[in-house]
Amino acid sequence: MEENVNKTAKSVPLVQFRDADIAGGDNVVIYGLNMEVREGDFVYIVGKVGTGKTSIIRAMIGETPLKKGTGTVCGFRLDTLRERDIPFLRRSIGVVFQDFQLLMDRTVEENLDFVLRATGWKDRGEADRRIREVLDDVGMTHKAHKMPHQLSGGEQQRIAIARSLLNRPKLIVADEPTGNLDGETADGIMRLLTKINREEGTAIVMVTHNRAIFEKYHGRVFVCKDETCEENIDNEVIDLALTI
Repeated sequence: MEENVNKTAKSVPLVQFRDADIAGGDNVVIYGLNMEVREGDFVYIVGKVGTGKTSIIRAMIGETPLKKGTGTVCGFRLDTLRERDIPFLRRSIGVVFQDFQLLMDRTVEENLDFVLRATGWKDRGEADRRIREVLDDVGMTHKAHKMPHQLSGGEQQRIAIARSLLNRPKLIVADEPTGNLDGETADGIMRLLTKINREEGTAIVMVTHNRAIFEKYHGRVFVCKDETCEENIDNEVIDLALTI
């Protein structure tokens, strides 16, 4: 345990914000964000609707520029990020969305192959092997030739997680990945994410409003409220931040 703690302490942050103002559209929604995420971390971003949770994720993937301060994600400087570098930043991150965002006119296998081709994989044998590997990781090898509409919501989300693993990212960002799922299915997705985090050391940053999830599957908790986002372990503060 001590060895793992020391290794984490010495590792370079995968995500680092310093006094960063985060935009949501044209307006600043989070002022002065300070955040570090290192390899092996599991980080939740929680808060009510409209408090800037998803805006932080969008800043991480280069979708919205910082208004002020500095930010680094997987070695890319967000505050000086050039538009031509955004695709390379996104290839270094696995992204999981609430609504799955699978291509509905292609099989599971073809969905994954599309991503590999788009990110520069040219060797057919290597691509096929990687597709089999990620499907095995999420327990969906037997669904490779299915169309997305033939899958349940939980199965589609497993495919979305497999897609996020294709390029072996050190960081996965997940925006409400259980939001459209029933409790039992959501629990299965959380077991999968925590398994990836624990066994692969993949850092995960997850937006959620579901307190039951982050109470059962422990991680660091950042609370968005009153145009700020700060790490917090105070249950009363978290309760207030999640009260609708």
